Amino acid sequence: MESNFQTAGKLVAALRAGEVTSAELTDEAIARIERDDKAVNAICVPDFDRARVTARGADRARARGEDRPLLGIPVTVKESYNIAGLPTTWGMPVHRNYMPAEDAVQVSRLKAAGAVVLGKTNVPLGLQDVQSFNEIYGTTNNPWDHARTPGGSSGGSAAALASGFGVLSIGSDLAGSLRTPAHFCGVYGHKPTLGLVAGRGMVPPLAPALPADLDLAVVGPMARTARDLTLLLDVMAGPDPLTLGVAHTLTLPPARHERLCDFRVLVLDEHPLIPTGSAVRAGVNRVADALVDGGARVERHSPLLPDLTEAALLYMQLLFSSSVARFPVEGYEQLRARAAGLDADDQSLDAARLRGMAFSHREWIEAGSRRELHRHGWRQLFTEFDVVVCPVTPTPAFPHDHHPDPRERRIDIDGAEYPYFDQLVWAGLATMPGLPATAVPAGRSPEDLPVGVQLIGPMSEDRTPLRLAELLEQEIGGFQAPK
Repeated sequence: MESNFQTAGKLVAALRAGEVTSAELTDEAIARIERDDKAVNAICVPDFDRARVTARGADRARARGEDRPLLGIPVTVKESYNIAGLPTTWGMPVHRNYMPAEDAVQVSRLKAAGAVVLGKTNVPLGLQDVQSFNEIYGTTNNPWDHARTPGGSSGGSAAALASGFGVLSIGSDLAGSLRTPAHFCGVYGHKPTLGLVAGRGMVPPLAPALPADLDLAVVGPMARTARDLTLLLDVMAGPDPLTLGVAHTLTLPPARHERLCDFRVLVLDEHPLIPTGSAVRAGVNRVADALVDGGARVERHSPLLPDLTEAALLYMQLLFSSSVARFPVEGYEQLRARAAGLDADDQSLDAARLRGMAFSHREWIEAGSRRELHRHGWRQLFTEFDVVVCPVTPTPAFPHDHHPDPRERRIDIDGAEYPYFDQLVWAGLATMPGLPATAVPAGRSPEDLPVGVQLIGPMSEDRTPLRLAELLEQEIGGFQAPK
């Protein structure tokens, strides 16, 4: 069977029925990577020999009567996860030879579920870009247009999925790093509720792989269908066993609704701090129309929605405060001096980023208190709505831009230029309060580039946006392979 673009669910069923072997699926995936990845450069660290051994072991296990959720399914893993025997560099040349001794907890969960790891996918330097390029592994291209980025920082994973290089992948998300690549490449990605999925071992080179309560960042699943996202999330979700002393368990509540007509949805396509490009606005409207046609209750405004301007400014402060946490003292003092020189009336996103980088602990605590007010606002909103639909970024995938100073880069929105990092405001809408958000395909732009939207759900109710993603896939279609 032609498996490169099959769903994980169908391949699991085929493996159970004896219609195909894991060895065959793995060889087919490797052959496709060897044939096509020269142009895409998604798989930066292949692990084909071990993958073939694992696949043969999966076939023997199935012959003995074993059955696990992903037994024999070929997958990829973002480069930033530790895998014993493979380098973890985060794209940093100084760490090109760093080899961790043990697997990240999510790699262990993939292997325990029976998955076959084909290798690692490319990332930007330090995972700190909306693109995926670095000096060690080069540039990953968007499979739809090689002159454009697949997004970042999980860009290699999204490009691999769109190219048929493996069935599933795992990534991470702090500033849209799962959702933006999914949007740019026409696949699916889910940012779980903050703290739902253990992230131990998804750490920079040399950092100890310890359990941590992260402030904004999560790890999560990527796939070519909404149902496969749920399948992979079920494997990944649950607390770190080191913190509990027991195996992880999944206690997510069921989706609020099973039928499209029962959903109550708030649709947003405008942000006060940055315009939404016409191609993305059209994608949001395609989803809104499908919801209306399916009988869902759809609103465009709500007084319960937390203030978008304040949310974006607060998100930028929290995001950039963490980005410089390990700066040398002299660099931090220079940032504080620059921030002190800002006009008190300057409420731009640039000013918010600088102020965040110069945060004192007192200021960070105060920002955390403001975040709690936003979280409470979202709790109130989700008594009236089940999901919020909005853009992931203002544009489809943009051309590669490797200017060494990201502050000098610009994002083009329908012919007007905006600061590069301003495009993160929509991703921050879910990240700042820690809400789950599912990125889903929503058609293509006039230039034939994928366009996605995100479905933001209530805290700890990840199955609600995931279920809506499944229903929308039936209404408007989902992943399509690039021509």
